[in-house]
Amino acid sequence: MFDDVAANYDLTNDVLSLGQDRRWRKEVAKAVDARPGQRVLDLAAGTGTSSLPFAHAGAYVVPCDFSLGMLREGKKRHPWLPLTAGDATRLPFRDGVFDAVTISFGLRNVQDTDAALRELYRVTKPGGRVVICEFSHPTWAPFRTVYEEYLMRALPPVARAVSSNPDAYVYLAESIQSWPDQPALARRLQRAGWSKVAWRNLTGGIVALHRGTKAA
Repeated sequence: MFDDVAANYDLTNDVLSLGQDRRWRKEVAKAVDARPGQRVLDLAAGTGTSSLPFAHAGAYVVPCDFSLGMLREGKKRHPWLPLTAGDATRLPFRDGVFDAVTISFGLRNVQDTDAALRELYRVTKPGGRVVICEFSHPTWAPFRTVYEEYLMRALPPVARAVSSNPDAYVYLAESIQSWPDQPALARRLQRAGWSKVAWRNLTGGIVALHRGTKAA
């Protein structure tokens, strides 16, 4: 499914989010706080667009994704990035090698969420950090109703107009609705071993930024 949408993926996200995805990515970059010489894993990196802020900050970033179609598209655009194929539930990295690990809008698509959170913990250095940016649930009930109407009614026709595989975006709407809310995801992070878990809502809770630390 993701192979099929790779070519127009970034453009489609921009249109469907009304440009908000750029702001969300900026907030991820701030939360990760990548620094020169640090190693950052950007999981579910797709075409590598999400990895660029970490590289520009001077970190060594590894964009990793399960979709070979996404990685091929990313290699055309950013041939200098070390794009890596990998399964989030069995990452192809040694224990404790990354200063920071992050995943944006990808955890929801992993078949075993808890296994992915444990794998992210495993490959992070003691004292390292995780940042998860994912669609969530608006906190204000009237706004939540409007948002869910957009997801189920407006999103599919818009996706048909701009995406090479609109069925993928019907899946997107359904997967967002069934995803755990902010406190539930925080509890799953804690169960995977992460400490100092916290979250911050963006755009009224349409997106949530979860953070955690691996004890030193």
